[in-house]
Parts: sequence; C-alpha cells; structure tokens
Amino acid sequence: MCGMTGWLAFSHDMEAHRKTLQRMTDTLAPRGPDAQGIWIDGPIGLGHRRLSIIDLEGGRQPMVADHGGQRAAAVISYTGEVYNFCELRCDLQACGHRFETQSDTEVVLRAYLEWGAAFVERLNGMYAFALWDRAKQQLLLVRDRMGVKPLYYFQTDDGVVFGSEPKALLAHPLVPRKVAADGLREILEMVKTPGQAIFAGMREVLPGEMIRVGRTGLSRHRYWTLEAREHGDTLEQTIRHTRDLLEDIVDRQIVADVPLCSLLSGGLDSSIITALASKKLLAAGKDNIRSFSVDFADHGGGFSGDAVRGTPDAPFVRDLVERIGSTHGEIVLDSRELADPELRAKIVRALDLPPAFWGDMWPSLYRLFQEIRRHSTVALSGESADEVFGGYRWFHDPEAIAAQTYPWLTSVTGKYFDGKTLFAQDLLDTLQMDSFLRDSYSQALAETPVLPSEDSTNRRMRQMSYVNLTRFVQTLLDRKDRMSMAVGLEVRVPFCDHRLVEYAFNIPWEMKAFDGREKSILRAATRDLLPDSIAERVKSPYPSTQDPAYERGLRESLAAILADPSAPVLPLLDRQRVAHTLAKPLGDLSPMYDRMGMELAIGLNAWLAEYQVELAL
Repeated sequence: MCGMTGWLAFSHDMEAHRKTLQRMTDTLAPRGPDAQGIWIDGPIGLGHRRLSIIDLEGGRQPMVADHGGQRAAAVISYTGEVYNFCELRCDLQACGHRFETQSDTEVVLRAYLEWGAAFVERLNGMYAFALWDRAKQQLLLVRDRMGVKPLYYFQTDDGVVFGSEPKALLAHPLVPRKVAADGLREILEMVKTPGQAIFAGMREVLPGEMIRVGRTGLSRHRYWTLEAREHGDTLEQTIRHTRDLLEDIVDRQIVADVPLCSLLSGGLDSSIITALASKKLLAAGKDNIRSFSVDFADHGGGFSGDAVRGTPDAPFVRDLVERIGSTHGEIVLDSRELADPELRAKIVRALDLPPAFWGDMWPSLYRLFQEIRRHSTVALSGESADEVFGGYRWFHDPEAIAAQTYPWLTSVTGKYFDGKTLFAQDLLDTLQMDSFLRDSYSQALAETPVLPSEDSTNRRMRQMSYVNLTRFVQTLLDRKDRMSMAVGLEVRVPFCDHRLVEYAFNIPWEMKAFDGREKSILRAATRDLLPDSIAERVKSPYPSTQDPAYERGLRESLAAILADPSAPVLPLLDRQRVAHTLAKPLGDLSPMYDRMGMELAIGLNAWLAEYQVELAL
C-alpha cells in the first residue's frame, strides 16, 4: 500500500534539500514499515515508504525505468494496487517491454512509457502516485477514480510539494500550519468538499484527477467522473451483470503475496465480500478466508437498539461463519480504553485532523486494525455498498429525499452528524455555517449529471446517489485509510470498483429498489451466498459502544479542557453549554447529539495543541 511524498522546485537542486525530503518521507513510516527510498534528480525529489504486498523483493521504490535508450526515462513513487496489472503486463510485453520485477508498480510505470498520459484510463484499482518524466521535465500526480487512496499537494512559486498525507507536506518549511474559515467550516460540519484539504493553501487531488506540473505551471485534468447513461438491461440482466461484476472484482482483489483476511460485521455487504472471497479461494485450492469481527466487552449491560442500530452483529457473524467455514476471530475491545487521551492522540496524529464525527468509531477502528495487523497485511471490506446501491435509510425516507440539504443531515438520522452543539454561537455566525451548507449542497447538485429523459423521481434519486458517492463516501474512505494505514494494514474496498459504481449509478431507481427494500439489486444478485438471516437483515452501521465507561472518559476529558485556561479550543466553545452538558447525570447524554459535540470539542483541542495550528478566521 505504502506512502509517498516529494518536492518539485525548478529553481532548486534537490540534492541540497535531501534532509527535508528525508523528514517528509519519515512522517509516512506507519504507512510503509517495510522499506524506504529517496530518489533525486535536479529539481525533483521523490520519497517512498513501502508496505510490501506483491513481489516482496522486487517492488522497491521509487522505481526507475529506462526507455528508448534513455536511462531513467521515467521514475515513479506509487501507492495502492492496480488489480488488472497482469493483463496490462501481457499487453506491454506484446509491445516489446521487458520487466525486471513482478510488481504492479513497474506495470504502471511502463504503461506510461508506452501509452503516455492516457494510460490512466486503462487502470483498475485504488492508487495514488507521482510520476516524473525526465525528457518532458514534467510531474504527474494521479489519484484513483473513487478516491480510495489519498494524495495532497501544495503549489509553490516554482513547483509543488506533495504526499499521501498532510503530515508529509507539513514537514516542509514552505507549508504553513494555518487553517482559514473554509477549513474550520469543513471540520465543524459533516461535509467534505472535493479538493478541500483543511490547511490553507493545501489541496487534495480529486478522485479521477491527473495534475501536470511543469516549468510553465500546474494544470488539472479529470480523466474520470460519474456520467448519466441510459440503462438498457432488464431486471434479470441487471441482477446477473451485478453478480458477474462482483465475481470478477473479488477474484482480482484476493491477489496478494501476504496474509489476507476480510472484515466481517454480519451485515449484507461484508458478508457478500467474505462469502465470495471464500468461494474463490477454495475453488483455487487455497486455504479458506480468514475473517474478523469486532465487539465490545460488556461493562454496562447487554445490547440495546437505538435510532440507527437495531440489532447486534454477533449472531449474524456466527451465521455466516457456519455457512462458509471461514477461520474466524472476534476482536473484543475494552470500551474504557476508547476514551483514553493517549489513544486519541494517536488518532489525531494518524489523521492530521481532529476526529470529527463518528465518535468512538475512530479509536475502535484503530484498535481493530491494530489487532488484525498481527495476523494479516491485507483486508477486504464491504465499505461503500450503501452509497453505490442505496442502502442508507435516507434513500428511502420521503422527508430526507425532499429535503434541500445533504440527506445525512436530515431528521431521518436524528441530526446524528451534528458536532457543533458546544461551540459558541458567535463563532458559528462568523463562519456563516448555514450559508456554507447551502452553497455546498447547491454545488453538489449543480455537478450531478442527468439524463434529459429522466422523470422527476429518477432525477432526484440520481442526485441523492451523486452526493453520497462524491461527498459522504469520501469521509468513510478517509477514515478507513487513516486508521488502517496508521498500523500498516491495507484495506481493499471491492464495492469501489469503478465499473460497478458506473453501472449501479445508472440503474433506474424503480429497478434499484424493485422489492421495496434497500439494496434490492445487491440482495437479489447474492442471495444464494448468504444465510436467510443475513439476506433479510436491515442495515445496521458499524457498532458503537454503549458502555457508560466511555461516556465517563469523555466527561473527564471535557472537564479538563474547561478547567484549563490555556486549552486552545476554549475560546471557540460556549462555556455555559459545556457546563450544562457536564451537569447532566451519567447516562442522560444523547449519543446522537451531546456525545458528538463533546467528541468534536475534545478532538479539536487535541489537534490544535499537537499541530500548533494557527486559526485565521
């Protein structure tokens, strides 16, 4: 999976800045614990940290390729996986290329040498990379279509600083630790504007974007976006094609030269991926898939359903494990640990941002991935199926559908994603949060591709799908990437295969929900793989702790902030609201309102202190 970084400065010789490049590269050590490398040539310096997945010996980076008699014609620092690299390798060999390694990195590098910048349209996978063309003196920064892998950049007067995470850029002396109003708005609201990177002047390469940097400046090109197309398949054909795509996707994504596992929640999505992986591995004569689930130690009574989680996961996990015979491990987390300030400090350092929203999911995911990493290096995840196939309850609630805002911010979720509850009203007024939200939503709708022939229902549901696929899913992919890569675990997301996303995006809504259920097409395409209990299970999100010990830990952290006059977040808070919240009896806090406000305040304080952020509001 790896981490990459670099600096292009046409008025400098990078050899004089090797120490800076080394510092930038060192920040990404958790993403690549197995090896490191730096390559310098005149104005360009590339750094790489490697997590070995394929061709453990031969895939070292940055990787250099000779071509047409020119030595080091192109150089790449690459992260991620290209799942169709075997087919591309054969095509390139037919064109006369000779390979020195078995890695997908060399395939990507030689694909550029053969087909030029258009080669990205041939790639299937999750990736982000920097590729230097020596003859053209041009740098390419490329990100995969769905934005599974991150890539940030900061434009300078004579080039660009870039890397897999903000921390690599922040290690550079030219990149300020400043956050303006736009960045703080993104932190306080459950909105992720494509390209926005929070820190002033820093940008994120868009999903499906290629950036060219040369002596004349920087230019951007989107090589892939969602498009509206007519769907000509019947219901039966649609179900069949969906299954065929899933079979092919999982077949490609179980390829690894290191131990592989699946993340199993007992929900529809993770169960499908786990069952398909099991089927493929057994058919190939290999060991069955290893699966992992997560639960919490019982410090405060049994499971109690709430507005978003109706059932516990464990019984459903057992049903699938019995069905497919996977080697299963249940990872039990201590809820008391999740509020520990030291663990939360690790989360902030992994994110380079405050852990906004999601609450205890950040530390629980970190601990889950940490435990899994003891056994496996690659994990398959069912993430993103809800965005692709319309699984969230807001896709099926008339009020959420009619609302002129992001559906996850409507009453259908009980305003679950509101973290602003403890912040001062004058700050929120200064930031004009309502206007920001309106403008952000209007921008997303204006981008949505439509068909002239679509009726109003299908047009509206296409808009719902688009905002989920371009805004909401990015927050999930970021969370997954940072928490997994912080412990050196690669997590693959089969439902983000662009072929599946394109196909599902254009299935008419009446067909996508043909039986009145969420994810109707997906259920029908995979029912034979699953126990009835899972095939009929209603959507239930990633589990959240219900242990009072977690709330007690939050209260202690927030009280410490209130008592510390030097706490950097204190001027941003409404102290009366904070005191009122802390005065509520233990157990009376709403996990969908009070707790999220506490978590954001605590996370923002830790981030401001750790990163010495300057707020320029």
